[in-house]
Amino acid sequence: MNQRIQLASLDDQRNVAAREAVRQRISWPANLTPANVTYHSRGHALLLGSAQATYSAARLLQGRGLASLTLMFIDEPAQQEALSSGNEPLIEHCLSPGQLQRLHISGHLGAFQVELRSADGEQLNLAQALIERSVFDIVLDMTGAEHSVNALSWELPPPGYVQLDWAMAGNPGEAIDSVAELIGEFDKPRYFQVNSDLCAHSSSGNIGCTRCLDVCPTDAITSHKGRIESRIEIDPFLCQGVGSCTSACPTGAIEFRLPETHRQQDTLGGWLTAYREAGGQVPVMRFITQDALDMERQAGVVTPGYVLDAPLEELGAAGHDQWLTALANGAAEVRIHLYEAMPPRLSTFLNNQLAQAHSVLEALGHDAARIQFIEPNDSAARDALPALMPLTDTALALLEPDKRLRLNRVLERLAELGAPSGKRHPMPNGAAYGAIEVDNSACTLCYACVSNCPTPALSAGGDTPSLSFREADCIQCGLCEKTCPEDAISLLPGFLASPERQTRHICHSEAPFECISCGKPFATVSTVAAIKQKLAHHPYFAGEAMARLEMCEDCRVKDVWKTMIRDPDAQLKV
Repeated sequence: MNQRIQLASLDDQRNVAAREAVRQRISWPANLTPANVTYHSRGHALLLGSAQATYSAARLLQGRGLASLTLMFIDEPAQQEALSSGNEPLIEHCLSPGQLQRLHISGHLGAFQVELRSADGEQLNLAQALIERSVFDIVLDMTGAEHSVNALSWELPPPGYVQLDWAMAGNPGEAIDSVAELIGEFDKPRYFQVNSDLCAHSSSGNIGCTRCLDVCPTDAITSHKGRIESRIEIDPFLCQGVGSCTSACPTGAIEFRLPETHRQQDTLGGWLTAYREAGGQVPVMRFITQDALDMERQAGVVTPGYVLDAPLEELGAAGHDQWLTALANGAAEVRIHLYEAMPPRLSTFLNNQLAQAHSVLEALGHDAARIQFIEPNDSAARDALPALMPLTDTALALLEPDKRLRLNRVLERLAELGAPSGKRHPMPNGAAYGAIEVDNSACTLCYACVSNCPTPALSAGGDTPSLSFREADCIQCGLCEKTCPEDAISLLPGFLASPERQTRHICHSEAPFECISCGKPFATVSTVAAIKQKLAHHPYFAGEAMARLEMCEDCRVKDVWKTMIRDPDAQLKV
């Protein structure tokens, strides 16, 4: 289970040959024809910053083919050397300190909305006011950290938004060149696909899962309120393929497309199988961005033969389910190679995923050190020999199409290979593991929770009124808790390291209430009692009519018609 490695038994030349065999046999999956989004930029640029910085940048940008240059100063311009007359229009505007606080920038390349927003809700479109266009195409932000512009809250600025600290930049030419090149049409992959049928965000007007909203560093994901339901929408022009939303989504409603999540997961298993078949030993699966891997190769870095590199578009594209998949398929360790200047929300997300992975491993009787982060430039940790032998040398077949079912299969394998504690273990906030507690004295088996549950976790009984629950399917979205009209449900977060997690059990059951007229069971005793209590003072059920609440739907209609036949004016008395 946690067997230590004997150093003398390793042959790294053999591992190098096995790794090369893997590369020749199975390539990392790639979507060769992804759907694209197209940016259209005519080159109307906004230069925002101090007068000195904007004038200096404007001189370097004149004559570079831009359609217009709008200089927006955040201070009073001192005497400046006159700009040479160019072909592009040149517009200047000075913002007061108060206006700078109310400046709001949103959008992306070819469609930047730049507005002054007042406290009473009025908005002034500065592009319309200054260049008679609805939007700017490009923004060069040189305000620096000491000034407050709302756009600085972006962890990852959108395409077309270039940030430059003029005072600190030794050579601003690279940033200036990047602005001048943003003219024309530009294609970018559509990184994701969304299956709204699987989404657990909203039901019956209640908000449930918000994990994707919480982890996106580009603010590309928003919740839109419909007439009743809210829905998740992803702006493909703002999305930059970080992938943390797809890893955070517990149902697979959001899926990464470069490559698809399930293909990536299958490839991990295929690589480890091919590595073993080629004679490789103690494989270590390293998750690293493709950019970082390219930089290593350009620098001539050669890693030990037992290190298998999974090249990701971004580290967020693989969460703890993928890391655990590698262990369940025979990786001795999993290493996630971080890089410098990671977006804060991505760092927070990865830390949360690591904490979840460690909690699960410990609950199942495995060493949490099998999954670890590697800091940037830490070559010793990157190349270190794994301390433990692999858990298995047998491949895990994941035939299930559903993300949650695949995760449950991985957890089953790890439980088989370990020593589960049989207890419930605490998990980090937001983890999609846990159960529910049902107050039997309050539950009326109305099944509102069943109809609103986005997974098969909750189910209604058959012939006997009952509510059943399977913990392995529960993602802790909270929709059942919010939907229950009797407040009979509460969430019980935590990972249960026991076979009971996989079994369905009855939370509450009652004997059926039989119709007093025909004897057909149609509800539960508690449901009928609750309805009679709530409608006790309703005129339609006054007097003998109260008995209708103890009738099935057919007999209730028959009784109404019989009453109308006996007394046609009865309907006018309600």
